[in-house]
Amino acid sequence: MVKLDLTGKICLITGGNAGIGKETAKGIAKLGATVILACRNLEKGKRAMQEISQFSGNSNIDIFECNLSQPESIRKFVSKFTDKYSQLHILINNAAGFFYKRQETKEGYELTFATNYLGPFLLTNLLLDTMKVSSPARIINVSSNGQMMAKLTEKNIMLKKGYSSIKAYGNSKLALTMFTYELAHRLNGTGIDVNAVHPGEIKTGFGVSNAPWYFKPMHALGSLFKKTPEKGAITSIYLASSPEVEGVTGKYFIKCQPKRSTKKSYNIEWHHKIWAIGKKLTGLQ
Repeated sequence: MVKLDLTGKICLITGGNAGIGKETAKGIAKLGATVILACRNLEKGKRAMQEISQFSGNSNIDIFECNLSQPESIRKFVSKFTDKYSQLHILINNAAGFFYKRQETKEGYELTFATNYLGPFLLTNLLLDTMKVSSPARIINVSSNGQMMAKLTEKNIMLKKGYSSIKAYGNSKLALTMFTYELAHRLNGTGIDVNAVHPGEIKTGFGVSNAPWYFKPMHALGSLFKKTPEKGAITSIYLASSPEVEGVTGKYFIKCQPKRSTKKSYNIEWHHKIWAIGKKLTGLQ
């Protein structure tokens, strides 16, 4: 059996202060990598950083503030990150949001789509030059089978009509999966592998804090049948570290195995559309 070792590698994880992200950070830190946490809340991030370091015995844990729903926060983060680090070998776009009421960013974008798709789109693109000089490198996008609930249309991409939290979440994860396939195509031959992950139904606080009171009993009941965050992190850690998947790109993984995502996610026309939408709405040059 090959001993996994990420010593000398630099790994950035968004939302690494809680849930699946924190367990992913623990696992990767245990393998010796320098782990960077990009978090909205620095105080929570600092507590997670200490926990990850104690668990792994690895003191090479760093933290930066980054709010994926705010383009200026992402740009500021990238500037600070690249000032300090000249390489990035592993990027895990893990952070996500689930909002029961429709909300907008100050740019006027629906918050779920902004957080779960536009944020990772901009962050990834701004870090590509750093990753290219670090290759071989890997990008892992934490998606979801929730994309099966997507009703993604160009005319109503911000769900100003017919908003539901499940539809908004599904749309954002479908967009992230299509972005994965398009990015893998664009990066062919660069030494950067790009794959998406469905972690499974996981028992975390995700989507609970802003839930209406009447949803919370259902969350509690549903959690009895969900996997632990540790199990939810396994596939992301595998894709970040295993030599078995070196050179494997443009795939959708469940339980460490490539699987089919939804039918619409393979629509090449939509791959181009979702890229163009991301580029336009984030102001990417």
